[in-house]
Amino acid sequence: MNYNSSKKILLLILILFTHASAYSQTISNPEITAEEIKDHISFLASDKLKGRDSGTQELFAAAVYISDEFKNYGLEPLFGDNYLQEFPFIKTIELTDKNNLSFTSNGKEVTPKLNEDYITVPFSGNAEVSSQLVFAGFGISASELEYDDYNGIDVKDKIVIVFRNTPEPNVAHSGFDAHSPLRKKASVARDKGAAGIIFINPYVENKTSDDLVEFSFDRGGSISGFAAVSIKQSFIEQFVQSEGINLKEVYDKIIETKKTSSFELKNTSAIISTEVKEVEAISWNVGGYIEGTDPELKNEVIIIGAHFDHLGMGGEGSLYRGDEPQIHNGADDNASGTTGVIELAEKFAAKKDKLKRSIAFFTFSGEELGLLGSNYLVNNLPFPVEDAITMVNMDMIGRLKDSSLIIYGTGTSSNWKDILNNHNKYGFKLTFNDEGFGPSDHSSFYGAKIPVLFFFTGTHEDYHKPSDDTEKINFAAQENILNYVYNIVADIDQNPERPDYLLVEKKQTGQMFARKVYVGTVPDFASNVDGYKISGVSEGSPAQLAGLQGGDIIISFGGKKISNIYDFTYALGDFVPGDEVDVIVKRGEEEITYKIKLASK
Repeated sequence: MNYNSSKKILLLILILFTHASAYSQTISNPEITAEEIKDHISFLASDKLKGRDSGTQELFAAAVYISDEFKNYGLEPLFGDNYLQEFPFIKTIELTDKNNLSFTSNGKEVTPKLNEDYITVPFSGNAEVSSQLVFAGFGISASELEYDDYNGIDVKDKIVIVFRNTPEPNVAHSGFDAHSPLRKKASVARDKGAAGIIFINPYVENKTSDDLVEFSFDRGGSISGFAAVSIKQSFIEQFVQSEGINLKEVYDKIIETKKTSSFELKNTSAIISTEVKEVEAISWNVGGYIEGTDPELKNEVIIIGAHFDHLGMGGEGSLYRGDEPQIHNGADDNASGTTGVIELAEKFAAKKDKLKRSIAFFTFSGEELGLLGSNYLVNNLPFPVEDAITMVNMDMIGRLKDSSLIIYGTGTSSNWKDILNNHNKYGFKLTFNDEGFGPSDHSSFYGAKIPVLFFFTGTHEDYHKPSDDTEKINFAAQENILNYVYNIVADIDQNPERPDYLLVEKKQTGQMFARKVYVGTVPDFASNVDGYKISGVSEGSPAQLAGLQGGDIIISFGGKKISNIYDFTYALGDFVPGDEVDVIVKRGEEEITYKIKLASK
């Protein structure tokens, strides 16, 4: 969503007036205080900001609030004469008028209604297909289970019809479960040569409805050039019946015998047209700058950052299970970290004459959607990326319990642990995690070879729920945390030596896509490309040893076309540790083939 100038000016005046009247008494006090922390979080996590969803007017209001604070403290704007950096992102998806489906059976045309009888699947590519139909059971090809719905049938350039779910519907932890995702089935059909796929519901006892696949944006990317739709079971039943076959009996036979029963529909063809439009919007990062005083060291920049977006009224990512949408205020996640950036900016600005190095203060949006803002910033920094010597990230620092403070990135520079221990005069029980990649914005910077530290007080029962509210913040404890961070950053600033950068070998437990096979790529969720773009590779991983780099786009893995991260994940399942796999990546305009020897996780 973009805003014209008059709307921005009106909103700016409103926010400035509200802000000036409520907070003018705090500007003269540069110290970090629990009272100021409460003031900032109370505004950022207020109902009137409606959960600060990326790209919304309420998030823009929060951005103006932050930039106004930076201006009051004397920080220089980082984006020309502006504290705000706009960036585009895909907000949602919608169907165009080019979505059509018709069948011709025994010379008779049947046209189901969009959104009523059928729906284009959200991950469908944009395609036009006219072909015969082939029924392919559950659309599963699993040699390890001695089951292959594609055995003995030719689906090249055909449209396949498959049941949702698996041949073991009542078995918990079935071996077929890994093959049940619709994306997986679509990828298998495409790799078998099919031009499109039609999903139908399985037969379930006491089922009262025949629901279509929900059309919702999962940010996983489309399967390019491949049509995918979901249709009500009754439409397919009539076509199968015209072949003299009872679809329910076929289903029951597969369930009972675990043997495939695929066939071509000789009397029926279909024409499918699919077009899923990505709806682009604008969101914002905020940045302010204090220049150091040392003639040489001022060219080195310490970055302090946090994301200021949250989940809005819920939706994807919310753990709230109520029927009615509710505001997700995100007091801890991450009004607390945003407040940390504001308070540290104020304190460092008051002592700017003593700073040797420069400090850049950033707040990012799009974090809840996949590190979109920080990733955009790293690729569009207002200063050379090699000048950034450290990134300090704060995400959910408002709910300290039992003095337990978690710090990630402690292995990304050789002196981090000594500095962290030396400044712990607050009695924190420190838990160190060496890894530089992780589920917050520091990951974007570590992928650019910048040492990182990420401060975090842990998850809690209010995480991603409407109950993450201001009154649950431990303001006194956050004051201590921010003073602790201040002392650490001041130490880095005064140290004549630039922090070294270390690559940390990623622990194999708890990977984002935990599998038996380990490659070591780090996803770039901000990308919108045909392929799987990576933001980095883990130290000592098969990907690094083979030569892959951050920014590469994997377009083929082991002979399988890769259109998105899901394709990559599913392709891994065809291999075992020790296999050598050809991987094709796009690097700029060049396509390069690497041979990767896969490891175990």
